[in-house]
Amino acid sequence: MSSAREHARAAGHVVLDPLREEITPGAARTRVLRLRSRAWLILQAATGAVLAWFVAHDLLGHALPFFAPITAMVCLGLTYGDRLRRIVELTIGVAIGVGIGDLFVHVFGTGLWQIFAVCVVAMSLAVLAGAGQLLMMQAGIQGVIITTLVAGDGQAFNRWLDAAVGGGVALLIAMLAPMRSTTKRPRERIIALVGHLAEVLTDTAQSLRNRDVGRATRALQTARGLSAELEALQDTTAEAAAAARLAPLLSGVHKEEVQEIKVLLQPLDLAIRNIRVLARRAEAAVGAGELVPDSYTDMVEGLAEAAAVLQEKLEHREPLGGAQEDLVHLARQSTWGHSRAGLSAEVLRAQVRSTVVDLLVLSGMTTAEARRRVPPTRDEIDPVE
Repeated sequence: MSSAREHARAAGHVVLDPLREEITPGAARTRVLRLRSRAWLILQAATGAVLAWFVAHDLLGHALPFFAPITAMVCLGLTYGDRLRRIVELTIGVAIGVGIGDLFVHVFGTGLWQIFAVCVVAMSLAVLAGAGQLLMMQAGIQGVIITTLVAGDGQAFNRWLDAAVGGGVALLIAMLAPMRSTTKRPRERIIALVGHLAEVLTDTAQSLRNRDVGRATRALQTARGLSAELEALQDTTAEAAAAARLAPLLSGVHKEEVQEIKVLLQPLDLAIRNIRVLARRAEAAVGAGELVPDSYTDMVEGLAEAAAVLQEKLEHREPLGGAQEDLVHLARQSTWGHSRAGLSAEVLRAQVRSTVVDLLVLSGMTTAEARRRVPPTRDEIDPVE
């Protein structure tokens, strides 16, 4: 009996705990912030729907132009990087779906098999036309609508034109009323990402200093998660770059800022890869009790400090070149090896050197100059030890 009660209580927790989390003050604040961040997008979509209906209904005289506001809202919900292509896809998809649907209704009437046939034919033709998944699905959806909602004579072209009106209105709004937060988001993401780089390096150095395997493992796990953050940054930057191209009313400052972030993506990608290897070798060295000279740990700490400086420069919109002097000093320090350092320790030192090059490029140096600033290694005992 008690076992049944325990199972019932556990089941109640599974159902009720998520609900309690959803109604906490913190969750409410999160929703308010989310609404605030999307308010401009909501206003854009609503305005697009109204304008598209006005053009199709009042200017073109279409009796029920429901495709116009729907298409406008769908297009305005797309990211800037895909808006232009997908607006065209939506329009073509509607045209194919409407055409095939009207043809089948005219020849075969409506019914279950007609719906199936229209879906297959319209989506297949869309794929043969080089469509992406959105165009393919749009062709099938519009075919189903036309097949199930029989149009009056001459309304097929009106429906296609309504979709074109909706897409045109959406593109116009996207160009004339851009979301400025779109161009700000890449800077926010890169500041956070470089900060996480510094955290990984700091935790790795501390794990080496204190022989803390748990901390080394956590640092490695965080390092592995940086790739996902980079992908999000790349997507956000691509979206912002598309917004800068499509929106002529965005100021030159916004466009230059997006370009600045775009240039930083490649060296940041390389730095993340090298730091991930560094963290993995640090975990292996600590786990195996391998000797890692204190001077090597100092280098990792130096990298962490340099990353923190880069984050601060990004946050305050200052030139990143201010971090170069410390990085060049660290490059010279990394030339000294230690006679008793193990394999993991030497790989770690090599990764420090590679990361120094990446961060120098990130700070504004050319790749050739950055490599020149990292001197060849020396087969000597580390003078610190």
